[in-house]
Amino acid sequence: MTPNKFEVEKKHLTVGPYEVCPIPTGLFGLDGGAMFGTVPKVLWERSNPTDDKNRIQMEARALLLKSPGCNVLIDTGNGHDFIAKYGEKLGSKFAEMYGIDDKGPSLMKSLAAHGVKPEDIHHVILTHLHFDHAGGGTTEVNGKLVPTFPKAQYWVQKGNLETASHPNLRERASYYAANYQPLLDSGVLKVVEGPQENFIPGISSVISNGHTQAQQIIKITDGKTTVLYCGDMVPTSSHVKIPWLMGYDLHPLTLMEEKQKYLGEAADQSWYLFFEHDPYCDAALIERNGHDFAVQKRFWL
Repeated sequence: MTPNKFEVEKKHLTVGPYEVCPIPTGLFGLDGGAMFGTVPKVLWERSNPTDDKNRIQMEARALLLKSPGCNVLIDTGNGHDFIAKYGEKLGSKFAEMYGIDDKGPSLMKSLAAHGVKPEDIHHVILTHLHFDHAGGGTTEVNGKLVPTFPKAQYWVQKGNLETASHPNLRERASYYAANYQPLLDSGVLKVVEGPQENFIPGISSVISNGHTQAQQIIKITDGKTTVLYCGDMVPTSSHVKIPWLMGYDLHPLTLMEEKQKYLGEAADQSWYLFFEHDPYCDAALIERNGHDFAVQKRFWL
């Protein structure tokens, strides 16, 4: 696969006390048709080229908010030892199916590049518990799964934990108890319900139910600069267009309404959108384009 040709600007971003640090945790591949649903391939393949299995390249990108008194990690990627958690039952077949690249960036290597060790993380916010977002939250130590970040408070929405515990048939392959049960057993998982205003200084959440039940979208602001961590509401910069949805989304019409609301605020107030799955940029500013939205400028942070 060759990268797309979008122009991407380099930018250093801070919000209040936080340095905004992208944390790439590893590339993987998903079927392009599944990632773009009803959008014809002739449109999306221009910016998202496929491999010989029709998979497009995806990043699993967490976000570190780094400050002297508080380090916050949003999502944890697939997990550098995700496959090892499940032994040979998934093993190489799972890695092959998703084209997981274990030779590139990992959660630990990316955090270390910012001088951060697991014990330096104070909070871990999980947008939702799909494996590519929560897989790095637990780690195997001496044959036992334990929290990867031993001093951190983890945060998740009650509705999403309930969904993960009793997944529907469509999502069963995305939720694994190994990614959340050790957190519950260790007493470090804070289960909240509904939008959370300033639950960590400068950090709030809104709820999106279009992709999966009770996904929390994270808003970081100091009143002047705002970053919206989009999770799977807007997985890549290509998905800022309202009808460009994933085949994985459970409630497409709900998601379109959510995008219209939150992307409208982002466009009107010049928020930075942070993309978890875009391999070609970290973030973007968007603008209104008639009744839709378009990317104004892309950034590496």
